[in-house]
Amino acid sequence: MTQRINTMRASLRKGLEDLGSKRSWKHITDQIGMFCYTGLTSEQVDRLREEYHVYCTSDGRISIAGITISNVSYLASAIHEVTKD
Repeated sequence: MTQRINTMRASLRKGLEDLGSKRSWKHITDQIGMFCYTGLTSEQVDRLREEYHVYCTSDGRISIAGITISNVSYLASAIHEVTKD
């Protein structure tokens, strides 16, 4: 389980970086455990939910355990879109 969580963290970070995000996503791989604070604002979280049907807590915490190889690209793209300046 730990290896899968770490792989999903690395895949999410890589996906965001590959999309050209100007933000640092190092904190995603620096954290441990099944949850991750993304640093998203409540407004960005609202957009994730309303536009992309991605659900997380209002403070931007996501469940890494819920990320799979088949949805990590979608999640990275959605986060990238709501964090663009």
